[in-house]
Amino acid sequence: MIDLRFSEAELEQHRDHITAFIREQVDAAGADGVVLGFSGGIDSTLTGHLAVEALGAEHVHGLVLPAHVSSEEHMSDAERVTQELEITYDVIEIEPIVDSLLSVYPEAEGDHEAVGNARARVRAVLNYLVANHESRLVLGTGNRSEAAVGYFTKYGDGAVDCHPIGNLYKAQVRQLARHVGVPEDLAEKTATAELWADQTDEDELGISYETLDSILAAHIDGPLSVAATCRLLEVDAETVERVRGMYESSAHKRNAPTAPEPLA
Repeated sequence: MIDLRFSEAELEQHRDHITAFIREQVDAAGADGVVLGFSGGIDSTLTGHLAVEALGAEHVHGLVLPAHVSSEEHMSDAERVTQELEITYDVIEIEPIVDSLLSVYPEAEGDHEAVGNARARVRAVLNYLVANHESRLVLGTGNRSEAAVGYFTKYGDGAVDCHPIGNLYKAQVRQLARHVGVPEDLAEKTATAELWADQTDEDELGISYETLDSILAAHIDGPLSVAATCRLLEVDAETVERVRGMYESSAHKRNAPTAPEPLA
């Protein structure tokens, strides 16, 4: 696999670059701070640390938004992070809202993907409810690896004002998290969106983050052909082609909604 780790100097450069970006986004919008959802995972934890560093704890409002599929471990980690950061936070149970959606459209009951995406979109609505009320921006927590293959919910966790860590591969997220002082148990925690019971990111993606990061760096973001990528990483062509397929089929998630070209 490709070693995507930064040097110590590069870690400091990325830290400064991201915190400056957060300040610039808030200043440009004339906002009073930011809102972000904490899941107990590494992406939201790192984003929270960088937001507090950029703006100060008083300008960061955290939301912990558990559903009935959310494990106590993840939710307790989410509250632990907000408490360690000394930010204002609220815990709001989203399942009653999801249940109300299913009560008016019961045909979707039992559809893991549809209901899971509804949970993500309910969280987005709550993020913006708080952000609008407090004149804040909504910070996203998406990383480069997941964005590239569309591993996020359109108008759910993808519905944000900006993605501070959006240019970092998953391995780099973990490395920068350690650099800014995130505890090791959170830095190494198994990633899960918890949109349904027992879900993990790597199981759903069907590939490890280490392999995904390397294929993206070599073939999608980099110049190597499928064959060259296979030789470099010692993976089969089917795996590389599957990653390319996920990248191409999820392009609509990364772009603004399209409209027909204007008539001449």
